[in-house]
Amino acid sequence: MQTSSLAIDFQQGFSDAWSSIATFVPKLLGFLVILLIGWVIAKVVEKIVDKILERVGFDRLVERGGIQRMLSRSKYDASDLLGKLAFYAILLIALQMGFGVFGPNPVSNLINGIVAWLPRAAVAILIIVVAGAIAHAVSDLVRNALGGLSYGPMIGRIAAVFIWGIGIVAALNQIGVATTVTTPVLIAVLATLGGILVVGVGGGLVRPMQQRWESWLTGFEEEMPAMRGHAEAYQRGREDASRERTGAQQAEHGQVPGGRDPEQWDQPQPARGGGYRDEPGETGGYGQQMSIGEYRQFGNPYRGGQSPYGGPQSPYGGGHSPYGDGGQPPYGDGGQQPPYGDGGRPPYGGGEPRHLR
Repeated sequence: MQTSSLAIDFQQGFSDAWSSIATFVPKLLGFLVILLIGWVIAKVVEKIVDKILERVGFDRLVERGGIQRMLSRSKYDASDLLGKLAFYAILLIALQMGFGVFGPNPVSNLINGIVAWLPRAAVAILIIVVAGAIAHAVSDLVRNALGGLSYGPMIGRIAAVFIWGIGIVAALNQIGVATTVTTPVLIAVLATLGGILVVGVGGGLVRPMQQRWESWLTGFEEEMPAMRGHAEAYQRGREDASRERTGAQQAEHGQVPGGRDPEQWDQPQPARGGGYRDEPGETGGYGQQMSIGEYRQFGNPYRGGQSPYGGPQSPYGGGHSPYGDGGQPPYGDGGQQPPYGDGGRPPYGGGEPRHLR
């Protein structure tokens, strides 16, 4: 009986082991197949990401941001590094799916956490790259703007370090690494820098800093005329550019600042206030052609300053006046006095003007 029971137990154990192996082998094969397919997809994605980043000029952006110097000793450039990150991300996803074949297990849970963390890591890397580009651009801008000043490069470096610090803290907060530590550290560093600037530099408690303050203030006073000259030259340049732009616009429309169209320059201008005007080639009064030098006063043509009455150029025959009696005006008493009563005197009593009475 004991022999038969042992045989039964052995057969049962062998059957259970074979059943476990038969159950595990398909899962293992499925895991290997998923891992192989994931590896192939990861390689393809790595190549695609590398080509796309090189095409859009990501390496130039990283180089301008100053991160390229950090990667100078690495065998990967920025685009290759992101391609590798994409490769490992796809591989982790494949591992997550592969380990999922075996059911819930600690390794699968760990990989699930890493895969869920990958998007945050990608955003953190992007924050670092953008912060580096901004820091480099601000540093160059400050250095160029204050290039003539002795303390210009120092201010540019301070601005770049400040932006780098903000970017690093933001990236650490994004990936969730020691957020309870990084924020207080940042606040403490900023407070320390503020205290040093206020007490040590502003108060001048350190003697070397006092000497530096004196040298900085002296240099600043010496550089003030140059800064003022740069500002004035900039203002003059803007005014000249504005005048040139205005002149170009007026020339485009065929006008000059005076307001006359160039097509009207050869045309005579009308007389103002009934005065004299020169109208060459215009037909004058009485059917005569006016020539250069003839003038019109109150709309009447004069030739050589002579009246149209009398003279050989009068429109009346023989140069006579249109008045009868041999050219005398039609006044009484032989044309000597006006036709007033009392011997030609005005019609006032006593012959005196009214205002003299």
